[in-house]
Amino acid sequence: MMQFRASSPRGLGELLARELDAFGATEVREHSTGVSFRGSLETAYRACLWSRTANRVFLELAEFQALDANAFYAAARQIDWGTHIAPGATLACDFTGRHPTLTHTHFAALKLKDAICDELRARAGYRPDIATERPSVRVHAHAHGTAVTVALDLAGESLHRRGYRDEAGEAPLKENLAAGILLRSGWSQLALDGAEFLDPLCGSGTFVIEAAMIAGDMAPGLNREYFGFLGWRQHDRDLWLRLYEEAKSRCRAHNPARLVIRGTDKDAGAVRHARANAQHAGVAGLVQFAQASLADAAPLPGAGVGAVGLLCTNPPYGVRLEDRAAARNIHRELGAILRERFCGWQAAVLSGEPQLGLELGIRAFRTHVIWNGAIECRLLRLKIDAQSINSGTRRAAGAEIDASLRASPGAQMFSNRLAKNLKRLRAWANSAHVSCYRLYDADMPEYSLAIDLYQTLPEGLIWLYVQEYAAPATVDAQAARRRRGEALSVLTDVCGVPPERIRVRLRRKTPRGEQYDKFDEQSAFHVVEEGGLKFRVNFDDYLDTGLFLDHRLTRGRLRAIAPGKRFLNLFAYTGSATVYAAAARALSSTSVDLSHTYLEWAARNLALNGLERPEHVLVRADCREWLAAARQKRERFDLIFLDPPTFSNSKRMRSVLDIRRDHAVLADACAPLLAPDGLLFFSTNAQKFKLDETLRERFIVQDVSAQMLPADFERNPRIHRCFELRPL
Repeated sequence: MMQFRASSPRGLGELLARELDAFGATEVREHSTGVSFRGSLETAYRACLWSRTANRVFLELAEFQALDANAFYAAARQIDWGTHIAPGATLACDFTGRHPTLTHTHFAALKLKDAICDELRARAGYRPDIATERPSVRVHAHAHGTAVTVALDLAGESLHRRGYRDEAGEAPLKENLAAGILLRSGWSQLALDGAEFLDPLCGSGTFVIEAAMIAGDMAPGLNREYFGFLGWRQHDRDLWLRLYEEAKSRCRAHNPARLVIRGTDKDAGAVRHARANAQHAGVAGLVQFAQASLADAAPLPGAGVGAVGLLCTNPPYGVRLEDRAAARNIHRELGAILRERFCGWQAAVLSGEPQLGLELGIRAFRTHVIWNGAIECRLLRLKIDAQSINSGTRRAAGAEIDASLRASPGAQMFSNRLAKNLKRLRAWANSAHVSCYRLYDADMPEYSLAIDLYQTLPEGLIWLYVQEYAAPATVDAQAARRRRGEALSVLTDVCGVPPERIRVRLRRKTPRGEQYDKFDEQSAFHVVEEGGLKFRVNFDDYLDTGLFLDHRLTRGRLRAIAPGKRFLNLFAYTGSATVYAAAARALSSTSVDLSHTYLEWAARNLALNGLERPEHVLVRADCREWLAAARQKRERFDLIFLDPPTFSNSKRMRSVLDIRRDHAVLADACAPLLAPDGLLFFSTNAQKFKLDETLRERFIVQDVSAQMLPADFERNPRIHRCFELRPL
């Protein structure tokens, strides 16, 4: 028995483990980077040939400690490479993982190559040529700290490359990811039951082809011309040929002709590519492709009452801001079509953004976290029936309110806490003349919501803006949904706010800066009052309303300092800080932001307060580029407000902004613009933020976070961090 390790796309490790167990593997264990197992060479060959979810299969040769490059080289030379690499063979080397001293993977791969070649030359008198593409043998080293594992890559290249896709089309889904989604969705059993299959947004046909291969018992590696073990010196050719012929026989013996496996797409070119890919895959006789719009999607006529099927698709994610509206509309259209025409079916929808999933209007009975490359996605599994349709529609409408949950113990417990908060905060708000405040902020961890109350002018209507903190993967999804339902069920009774004035948003941890993304086009703005000033807010179109309530005291601090000052607002967003400064008779203000939408919003906020004047300038620019230009112009300001997003990778910015990493650079860029005795006020909502202590070498730094914490945010003292910096 030999020791192996296999890798798969994130989120599919459990499926890979099941496959390996079926191939005869023993001691199967899931790890963060894949699955380890023991088995024979036949087990490994079967994994390479039959695994629908694996990326690669590694045969582990050695594991050792290597403190540095020299130790790594010396340990790698101890392996008898002559038993693995024959004369005339070609070689490629890879290195992955994190090592304290081998921090450059290319350098480490070169050290591995040198060790192998030097050992072969010294012991056997030959050395292999290097071939980065399809080498005879690919050797892989992986570091976990100073522990290094060296292995042979038996796949040679990723197993998602089935050998059938010549034309991928736009944003293709990898074949093993598509297969994993189908397995997750129960297609294996549905196919045995004779269910119909449809992908109405099929693109290059990956879901359709993989569905046909599963239904037809076709080994995913059957059409591959290359595996990493074919040039390995210990390759068992007879064993491999036996397994390969067995796979061909199974494919010929299994004839799912009664199945209907279809794909449609509005793009004629995509349909042509899909047909060509199906031909290359050997499933052209099992699938049907047609050019059709999503609006035409429907089960085949004549299927009869009670017919079942699986609709599986990967709609556009709208990763780019300009694509959001189109992605949202497609999800809405797909949801409407499912509700109208596919009753009794199941659906599997891979969504790259939870908010888009809400647009379907159908409650998912299972949700799986799956990674499509670097994008964290949700696989939404839906049963198209009256119960899921009705509950989903309420959720998509804004407030998922289920009256039947109001009497539950959890709902009553949440109701009591909310009522106490409302009584206490309403008294405080009235005395402090605050009309918009946080009513609840995950006071009870199991009810992980933030609820903000807004009173709009002139009618004095109360709105509730509910943000659900997405539950981690360790929390049971069904239990989380029930607790959310319990909380939402009592909002109307406790707060006296009708459902039509309750908005629900999902807030999850993300490295993409999505708090600035747009979700809708309702353009339904409302006016609220804060500190005697008026501001436009929007409850429908964005993840944030346009007025950060936790910065209420921060804005008040800026107003106290601003009279007679030249004020600079960087990353100005909707200009609320600028309104405060301008209202305090700042000598001038300059507000810089990259978004035309938010600058227009800022202009309207200024106009709403009668402050739209020439001395208050709005500039559309990347703040970092603007700072460089302002230094060249020798511009000076008495007060600078620096409140950047935690993270931004906007396509319009030249580089990624990570405030935990970049805040000192930004502060130093602001320093030359400060007038004598000028003040830089820096604020961030980054969690676990740590100030770069080298700033104290150049600034007098005062942490004013505690003073800037409003009473309604006291339960979350790290909601933001605030610092006043004055150059030394």
